[in-house]
Amino acid sequence: MKNIEFSDFGKKLCSDSGILQLMDDLGKPLPKNIPTFQLGGGNPASIPEIEKMYRDRMEYILNHGNDFENLIGRYDSPQGRMSFIEDVAEYLSNKFGWKIGPENVGITNGSQSAFFYLFNLFSGTFSKERKKKTIVLPLVPEYIGYADQGLEPDAFVGIPATFTMFDNHTFKYNINFELLEDYLENHHNVGALCVSRPTNPTGNVLTNNEIHKLSDLAKKYDIPLMVDNAYGLPWPDIIFDDNAIPYWDENVILSMSLSKIGLPSLRTGIIIADSRIITALSNLNAIAALASGSVGQAIAGALIKDGSLVEAAKKFVKPFYLKKSLSTQQSIHKYFKECDYSIHKSEGAIFLWLLLNDLSIPTKEFYHKLKEKGVIVVPGEYFFFGNPVDLSLPKVEEHPHYSKCIRMNYSRPEKEVDEGIRIISEVYRKYRKN
Repeated sequence: MKNIEFSDFGKKLCSDSGILQLMDDLGKPLPKNIPTFQLGGGNPASIPEIEKMYRDRMEYILNHGNDFENLIGRYDSPQGRMSFIEDVAEYLSNKFGWKIGPENVGITNGSQSAFFYLFNLFSGTFSKERKKKTIVLPLVPEYIGYADQGLEPDAFVGIPATFTMFDNHTFKYNINFELLEDYLENHHNVGALCVSRPTNPTGNVLTNNEIHKLSDLAKKYDIPLMVDNAYGLPWPDIIFDDNAIPYWDENVILSMSLSKIGLPSLRTGIIIADSRIITALSNLNAIAALASGSVGQAIAGALIKDGSLVEAAKKFVKPFYLKKSLSTQQSIHKYFKECDYSIHKSEGAIFLWLLLNDLSIPTKEFYHKLKEKGVIVVPGEYFFFGNPVDLSLPKVEEHPHYSKCIRMNYSRPEKEVDEGIRIISEVYRKYRKN
């Protein structure tokens, strides 16, 4: 063929995007003879105790009758593996008193796929209502992987975060509820609210009060609240705030995952929602994928049922990442002495969000300067998105942190993280404002 022309759908999803750059950097090596410091991706760390738990479970499957043959040789239903769904529903309902059954649980090929379905179920053109609906993100900066998932343009509206500065070079983002409530009151085309908890990229954990307040707003306007719980409770439990409580009710769509508790390549997303939403997700899954992958469900089902997965998260995963977070913050404080910098308060997830107030170039450019030195981070601009068409909110580009922040994954080995931070500090000093 002389020319290959893609549809509007193809052009949108095949063009450059932040999430493409992130995943591309994970898979592509840097030029030869340059040591690499992979602080950019979302890959979880290898935790020996967790890997042994999964190895033992897989060996059980391999040596137990024809379990392995059934696992690899048969499709599950578009909703997921029913035994796994029943284990999840039983555990969560018993543990937290949530009124859910198997009809409230659906499985997708990772939570990224789930949000693609969900965003396009609740945004875009609604012919019957003669509206084009949007997804409102109450706390921007927000997860890079959402930005390009709406099939129609202008799918997202972002509420720029306020922030509180603290001593010892730390700060914290807060939801601007006044701005959010004003927007909801004056815009009747909102299809859903969506937050990540802990927040990717910043490690912010919305308080129980904030989550309840968001849920109340969603109920008031009869829209769902999507909560991305990929790093949250009860697994993988990468939350350092002991006061945080898992939350679900009938208007909440809770997304969970097995990725950050050590099974990222098995792509197992778990959605807890109203049964009508689960039916819709199952129908979409049948069309797009026939069924979801079975291996993650087979490995984790019994571990969820007997509580082993949650116990392992509490005993091994949470302490591991808390130690890594504290160590990484110490490295930042050590190498950035006499610099103007702040770290977002680390309350969960596997990232630190570093604010470089004196940076003289945008972080997209700073990213390339670091890459020349072998250090991979994610530039902060990608996490600021969602300007409304009617310009009724402050532009996300006008946020004072828009081009001043980078996201760093601290799950890599300690020496690699420490040296990567040292290099970042050196490059920052070179590109500070005079």
